[in-house]
Amino acid sequence: MHAFVYPGQGAQFPGMGKELYQTNSKARLLFDEANDILGFEITKIMFEGTAEELKQTKVTQPAVFLHSVIASLTQPDFKPDMVAGHSLGEFSALVANGALRFNDGLALVYKRALAMQKACEINPSTMAAILGLPDEKVEAICDSINGVVVAANYNCPGQLVISGSNEAVDEACQKMKEAGAKRALPLPVGGAFHSPLMEPAQKELEKAINETSFNTPVCPVYQNVTAKPSSEIVVIKENLIKQLTAPVKWTQIVQQMVADGATRFTESGPGKVLQGLVKKIHREAEVSSL
Repeated sequence: MHAFVYPGQGAQFPGMGKELYQTNSKARLLFDEANDILGFEITKIMFEGTAEELKQTKVTQPAVFLHSVIASLTQPDFKPDMVAGHSLGEFSALVANGALRFNDGLALVYKRALAMQKACEINPSTMAAILGLPDEKVEAICDSINGVVVAANYNCPGQLVISGSNEAVDEACQKMKEAGAKRALPLPVGGAFHSPLMEPAQKELEKAINETSFNTPVCPVYQNVTAKPSSEIVVIKENLIKQLTAPVKWTQIVQQMVADGATRFTESGPGKVLQGLVKKIHREAEVSSL
């Protein structure tokens, strides 16, 4: 079975999507439509902007979404058997499997980005990558700290991202190193994504999701919150709302997709991060990118 996977924030790069725009007339129409929906020329920033300009959450999220979704929608005979996305990528996956229309998906992603940016301004916070410790050890250290710090992204065995207030993440990094972590690296992100500190953004996003119409998807989406396949609209929406404050269970998603018959994984969007993670989780998987 063929799984399509969609990257999240951090996969962006200057010039992303430009070749697609120049060589594919359907892609060009979708990119132009995106500029109209957003009310600013995101294509200009994607194609010609600097890494710094692309790094703003309100630009990054729609940019990665657009590149990912348009790469899939412009494929001849695009027929995924199953889809999943890392964090923001879950929205791309839901457009790819037909649960969301392109314009609705983009509008939701933009609202999500603005709400997250606002939440980051209310609570200065951060994330850090912990390498070389078992998940249980990372979770135990987070639990031992007096402050907000949680396991946020289960990326692959031995690579877990933590998220929380600046002080709590600093203290956790120190303890992780003492416990034998190979690295404890602060990440260049705007705030504590996938932690309780995203609650203000979650409330805003919940309203937007509930006002958006969803369709029955052509194949299941493996969701971040549960790592299980969902095809029911009620379940998909519920998990999408919880996603901002809950961890991304990427390791578990890939394991579940493999258990359900996935042998090929195609990454649709900028970069190759997910292909690398899939290989670390399941060495026999065949990986490629669009």
